[in-house]
Amino acid sequence: MKKLVTDKAPSAIGPYSQGYETETLVITSGQMGADPASGEIPEGIEAQAEQACKNVGEVLKAGGVGFDKVIKTTCFLADMGDFAKFNAVYAKYFVSSPARSCVAVKTLPKNVLCEIEAIAEK
Repeated sequence: MKKLVTDKAPSAIGPYSQGYETETLVITSGQMGADPASGEIPEGIEAQAEQACKNVGEVLKAGGVGFDKVIKTTCFLADMGDFAKFNAVYAKYFVSSPARSCVAVKTLPKNVLCEIEAIAEK
């Protein structure tokens, strides 16, 4: 098992890692739409979903895989009213249509609008 670390995705804001890789899997921690360089969070669900997807992609890349290898995602939304807009962005990245759970939660860290975690096959 190897811990994944990349400066191209936001650093963990708690006692966890950005992800792990094993011989057969890459597992990302939840990624929100924060800019990895500045920590800034853009306005709106589309902008946050776009950056969250990019952040997931960078952690996947650190594990040697891409979006095409993702087999499962879990998505968290602060408002299920954003579901359609979130899906439009998500579909551009997760082209393999992985298995997915998408739930609305009361709040997310830093009051972001979405967070995405992924499991990919190596």
